[in-house]
Amino acid sequence: MITLKSEREIEKMHEAGKLLAATHKEIAKMIKPGITPMDIEKFVEKFLTDNGATPEQKGYQGYPYATCASVNDEVCHGFPTDKPLENGDIVTIDMVVRLNGGLADSAWTYAVGEVTEETQKLLDVTKTALYKGIEAAVVGNRLGDIGHAIQSYAEGEKFSVVRDFTGHGIGKTMHEEPTVLHYGKPGKGTRLKEGMTITIEPMLNAGTWHCKMDSNGWTARTADGKLSAQYEHTIVITKEGPFIFTNQD
Repeated sequence: MITLKSEREIEKMHEAGKLLAATHKEIAKMIKPGITPMDIEKFVEKFLTDNGATPEQKGYQGYPYATCASVNDEVCHGFPTDKPLENGDIVTIDMVVRLNGGLADSAWTYAVGEVTEETQKLLDVTKTALYKGIEAAVVGNRLGDIGHAIQSYAEGEKFSVVRDFTGHGIGKTMHEEPTVLHYGKPGKGTRLKEGMTITIEPMLNAGTWHCKMDSNGWTARTADGKLSAQYEHTIVITKEGPFIFTNQD
């Protein structure tokens, strides 16, 4: 069941989103060759605790970390490790923040040092695809309009859209209805209403959209070993248009 959020619930989610955005801004300052995903993990957990928040995904269905840190061909749910990031790598840091009962979810892909022109294009197109999806998230549109906006743009730029992982509703819990696909047909799916809170989080691959799972049961990576990037915001549908809780600007 899809729940429409009250003004009070929306305000709590906005506060969580502002803290999450601030966390990503701090991470951006840390990213350089030699840093490890575990360094970022430890920083995030302390930063959230110091600001009265908790990492919602730690312990979720047994997941052991405050962040997901997905490097290069890892699509999502990468475990933070002590392996230093190298010049030319990319790393996606994904986290869910709970603050005073409000939840927010956001992932961001970071370039480590100098990346190739092709890698930078993947990052740029994935981020733009996110915002094209958000632009379609207006009252009266349908979920298929979001997916179509992302898919048509991404495939037009010669990247593939991951099918196995999706956006979702969020509110009292981290994953609620509806499922938000990043591909689809315009005019299809659930109609968007004022007060709906969802994540939009396209994962684009440089090669095939197919994924394979690591033996840890969590981490997905591209089936062909090519790079994957992801950008994610938590938003609320309003009469005035989509409002981004996790906006970093």
